Amino acid sequence: MMRLSRAALGAACALTVGLTAYTGMPASAAAPAVSSPAVGAVVAKPAATLAWRDLPTGSTARFRGLAVVSRDVVWAAGYDGTILRTVDGGATWASVGPAAAAGLQFRDIEATSASHAVAMTVGSGEESRIYVTDDGGASWVEADRMADPAGFYDCMAFTDRSRGVVLSDPVGGVLTLKATTDGGHTWRSVDTSRAPAPLATEYYFAGSGTCLSAGVGGRLAIGTGGADRARVFLSDDRGASWSVVDTPVAASGSAGIFSVRFMDARRGVIVGGDYLAPDSRDAIAAWTADGGRTWSLPDVAPGGYRSGAAYAAVGGPNAGVAAIAVGPTGSDMSWDGGRTWRPIDGSSLDTVQCVAGRCYASGAGGRVAVLEVGSR
Repeated sequence: MMRLSRAALGAACALTVGLTAYTGMPASAAAPAVSSPAVGAVVAKPAATLAWRDLPTGSTARFRGLAVVSRDVVWAAGYDGTILRTVDGGATWASVGPAAAAGLQFRDIEATSASHAVAMTVGSGEESRIYVTDDGGASWVEADRMADPAGFYDCMAFTDRSRGVVLSDPVGGVLTLKATTDGGHTWRSVDTSRAPAPLATEYYFAGSGTCLSAGVGGRLAIGTGGADRARVFLSDDRGASWSVVDTPVAASGSAGIFSVRFMDARRGVIVGGDYLAPDSRDAIAAWTADGGRTWSLPDVAPGGYRSGAAYAAVGGPNAGVAAIAVGPTGSDMSWDGGRTWRPIDGSSLDTVQCVAGRCYASGAGGRVAVLEVGSR
C-alpha cells in the first residue's frame, strides 16, 4: 500500500497512476488491456502529435481507480466514496457510488460491462472493503471487508470475468491475498504459506490500482516497495505458487514499483519512483523481455515518478503497441518496449487504461482525460 496510502491517506497523496495486463485479458476484468491490432513490433515513433483532452466530469474528487470497458464505457473511482460512469465516451457522466461508502477512498475498480463493476476502498482494517454492482451502480452490495486491523487493500486484478484477486499489505509477515471465482461477489483467503516471505518493511503502493496485474492462464505479477529493494512477485497459477525477483528500481519507505504491466507473456514494464521526490528520474522504471525473470533499466527514463502504466494499440503507418506511463509531473510513451521514453505532456494524472486506440487517464480535481493513439 502506498504508505501514502496508510499514513497519509490523502495528504502526501499528490501523486499517481495505472494500466492494463497481459494481452488477451480483460484488464480490469473489464478493462480490456490492449485491444490489438496484433501485438507486433514496438512502434518507432508516434503516428501523430498526442495530447490529453479533458472530459467534463463535474466532480472534484481524486480518481485513482479506472476501468475502461470499451471506447464508450468507462468507470472512475475516487475519494469520498465517489464513483462515476460514462456510456458515451466521456461526454456525460453519472455519479453512481454506493451511499454506504461515503467518506471512504476508492483506489481501484474493475468492470466487465456498463452494468457490472467491482470497486475497492483502502484504509486500515475494516476501511478496506469491496463493493459489487450488477445494475450499473443503481445498487451495490458490500462483498468483503478486511477483518484484520493490520490489513490494507492495495489493488485488484481479474484473470477473466469471474476470477480475480485482491492484494493486501502483508499480514503476519506473509503475502496476503483473497480470491473470487464469481465476479467479485464472494471472496476467500488464498493460502500463501509456501510463497516467498515479504521483506520486513515491504509493502505495495495503492496509487493507481495497478501494483498487481493479471494475465492469460492465471498469471499474476505484484510490484513492491517500502524496503531496501523493489521486487516483483510472479505466479503462473492464479496465486497457488509464487517466485520473486529483484529489480533495479530504487526502493525506500516512499519509493518502489507503483505499476506492473505486461504486453504479453514475455514483454512488460514496471514504473514507479519516489513520491516524495517526484522529479527524480533515477531508477524509476524497468523493462523485461523474458516474462519478468530479469529486469533492465531504460536508456531514457520517464520524466519523473510515475504511478501508473498501460499498453496502447497505435494505428497508422507506425502500427504496433506502445507503453504509456503517467504521474504527477507528466506522462510519457515508449515505442520500444520500455527501453526509451518520450514525454507527452507535463500535466498531473494518476492512472491510465487503454482500449481500441483510445486511452483514458484520471487524477486529482475530478480530472478524467482521453488520448487518441490510433484508429478503431
